[in-house]
Amino acid sequence: MAQMENARDLAQQRGSEATAPLSFEELFDDQHARLYRAIYLIVGNAHEAEELMQDAFLAVWERWDRVAEMDDPAGYLYRTAFNSTRSRFRRLQLAAKRTLTLGEPEDPFAAADLRDQVVRSIRELPVRQRAALVLLDLLDLRSEEAAEVLRITPATVRSLASHARATLKHSMEAYDDDAI
Repeated sequence: MAQMENARDLAQQRGSEATAPLSFEELFDDQHARLYRAIYLIVGNAHEAEELMQDAFLAVWERWDRVAEMDDPAGYLYRTAFNSTRSRFRRLQLAAKRTLTLGEPEDPFAAADLRDQVVRSIRELPVRQRAALVLLDLLDLRSEEAAEVLRITPATVRSLASHARATLKHSMEAYDDDAI
């Protein structure tokens, strides 16, 4: 969220200085690492996340003359990326698992196993739930901002994230039972 705010602050500063709006290169520099991480958390695959990120930046670059004039070009970038992700995975049917509120295991091997289980569980969430959870809990967006990115209502975002958390909690409890 801090990077998005930095991009907005930079655009506002530029506007108040009567200079050119945020350039595509500045948007790319500010957002590429963050967008990649967000997409990676949703798709769980580095190569696919990289491809989706590149596709989103390409779509923004192709429309840059219109996007540059928007109040929030980063929001348009994220919306484009998440729409591409949703389209790509619409056909997949995934079962849900596990919660993100985990304690710190003392054993490094247990920590690695736990992290692996968390990643697997997140990957098994339905794409919409996963996207809502990532936007709200990992990127610290408000439900209104996440709703804009996903093009759904804030109440739906909160509902999707709530269902994802409940599913993840159930998955973690099942994992804890199996680990004993």
